[in-house]
Amino acid sequence: MNNHPALARPLRTTVAAAASSLLITIALFTALAGLFLGDGTPLQNVAVAERACSELAFVSEREACVRSFLAAAHDRRVASR
Repeated sequence: MNNHPALARPLRTTVAAAASSLLITIALFTALAGLFLGDGTPLQNVAVAERACSELAFVSEREACVRSFLAAAHDRRVASR
């Protein structure tokens, strides 16, 4: 009688699969962080801009207000360097 399970994987395959999944996870998290940090706009400025433009009724007006607010903040940040 055979005591070995029929579908058992060798340890090498399991370790290779775990290592590759770890690398894929790290790559995905790095890409996600890059998407959030790629804009270069500090989150504090985004929050201030959204709060300053919250009284506008239409989404398009709010987005335009936030964009102009962030552009002005960016110009001030660049000019202060």
